[in-house]
Amino acid sequence: MFTSFEELQRYVESEGVETLDFKVTQLSGSWRHLSVPASALSEKLFTRGFGFDGSNYGYATIEASDMVFIPDFRTAFVDPFWSRKTLSFLGTVHEILPDGFRPYAGDSRAILDRALAALRSTGCADSFFVGPEFEFYILDSVSYWNELNRSGFEVDSLQAEWRSSDEDGLGLAVRRKGGYHLDAPSDASRDLRADMAAAIDELGIPVKYHHHEVGGPGQQEIEVAMGEAKFLADGTMLIKHFIKNMAAERGCTATFMPKPFYGEAGNGMHVHMQLFKDGKSVFAGPESNYGGLSDLALNFMGGILAHAPALSAVASASTNSYKRLVRGYEAPICVAFATSNRSAIIRIPGYAKAPEDRRYEFRSSDATANPYVLFAALLQAGLDGVRRSIDPAKAGFGPVETDIYHADVEKMGLRLLPQSLDEALDELEKDHDFLFADGVFPKSFLENWLTLKRKEAKEVNDVPTPKEYELYYSC
Repeated sequence: MFTSFEELQRYVESEGVETLDFKVTQLSGSWRHLSVPASALSEKLFTRGFGFDGSNYGYATIEASDMVFIPDFRTAFVDPFWSRKTLSFLGTVHEILPDGFRPYAGDSRAILDRALAALRSTGCADSFFVGPEFEFYILDSVSYWNELNRSGFEVDSLQAEWRSSDEDGLGLAVRRKGGYHLDAPSDASRDLRADMAAAIDELGIPVKYHHHEVGGPGQQEIEVAMGEAKFLADGTMLIKHFIKNMAAERGCTATFMPKPFYGEAGNGMHVHMQLFKDGKSVFAGPESNYGGLSDLALNFMGGILAHAPALSAVASASTNSYKRLVRGYEAPICVAFATSNRSAIIRIPGYAKAPEDRRYEFRSSDATANPYVLFAALLQAGLDGVRRSIDPAKAGFGPVETDIYHADVEKMGLRLLPQSLDEALDELEKDHDFLFADGVFPKSFLENWLTLKRKEAKEVNDVPTPKEYELYYSC
């Protein structure tokens, strides 16, 4: 938003900004924040930053937890979810040294910066473009409880099928998995979704389109145009912030949770990807190649497929993710590639025929991923495939032109994705050297990530569920 501190200072004074808000990305990929009055604005804020407890962010142990966050005034955006006019800023985490501080190697944004620098050093490309798709539910209420003597959750959506018998209903309930491209009046959240898309567009993140998704109880999708990975990693954080807060302002709630309903479509965050050099796509190849992709594009794909089980630990980063990655839905479960086949983990869009549009889509990821880590890990896996010249067809990943959901994948020799977060973390423990290449991911990241996610998995696995009472109480 600003190219100099002086420009920021003039804006704060002329626009009557009252609060400066600083958003710090924690390891899990969500924001925490702190704020100061605009009267405290000084250049030192952007050179010396402020101290915080890194142990609460997943970055440090309690005995050595002092860290420094340095905001970047170039990332400023007007945060409209305050009663007082507020400017918010992103930035990077620094670790403290005896004689000062330095950028912390495990900071999410720093990891992606190093991955992009490593890409440029190869000479094969100079930019990594991604195009995330945002699936989420807009619900009218949600409550949940986890107590010693009771546990459960309850959600409601006025357009859900369970509302079809309401005495005051209007006959607009949407049948299960019947919401794809639903039109008005059943598309009850269309105005809110349109306002969300407009707000995202005003942030400088162009929206390709938005629509009601498959899930009947209010599933939505907003897809944005492809852009440079760092820009859209920041953009992913902004988009989630705006969607959740705009829903709250309208008296409803938005969730990116991968599988909020059993028996309904889950929320993914598919990622389209391309490499460019000097402004030209290096993914376009001869028509004789599969999908019209270049050898480099195919090798890049081969690397992602080869490391897909380990990538699941950062791409599908919650226990709930693996309730989405099951048979019978459009979420892929098999390490394979194909054209126009949504049951494969990598889909080559059949409509992307022009050379400049040649790309593919990674389909198993969801919004529980830290976007900086996800984009960096995909890039590292792809570059490993380029270095090793991995041909995805010769490596046995396809192409698979049949419906994998109903196929005998074992008989076909295809590998399934991990079936739980614990399994995915096991795969990451076995296969992580590709992340360390060129010093992109520090070893501390792996240690911190495994600690964080193992703890989450244990918290879920140790708790009895209502379904277990149904199955086993009378055993």
